[in-house]
Amino acid sequence: MGFSRFVEVGRVVLITYGPSAGKLATVIDIVDQNKCLVDGPEEITGVSRQVISYSRIQLTDLKVNIQRNARAKTLKAALKEADTMAKWEGSEWAKKLAAKSKRASLSDFDRFKVMLAKKQKSKIIAQKKSRSSKTK
Repeated sequence: MGFSRFVEVGRVVLITYGPSAGKLATVIDIVDQNKCLVDGPEEITGVSRQVISYSRIQLTDLKVNIQRNARAKTLKAALKEADTMAKWEGSEWAKKLAAKSKRASLSDFDRFKVMLAKKQKSKIIAQKKSRSSKTK
């Protein structure tokens, strides 16, 4: 079982550290074995063109067909053509990140309501299990 995600021009990455953490970017060029040039483009993802270390990004399965050092306009057209942002929103990874951020933004009362709902759910499940075990 080999690797399937490689650092290559056009690879969509998730930035994990710094002011752009949690945003998507696309690899535009490879600088050296430790850094690459990424671009959002800023109108779509909010990431400006910058050199970033590999330790601050995570590679996704998504890839866009672009040339090396592509302009923002070209990149934007390629992202739109490949429907990359919709594919990302539909992925399990993006859904998990959205749920995590939603949980982090809950107020104390919201967390209390979630706790009550979990208690109710487990009570219903326990009742159904006890009924099914009695009928056997």
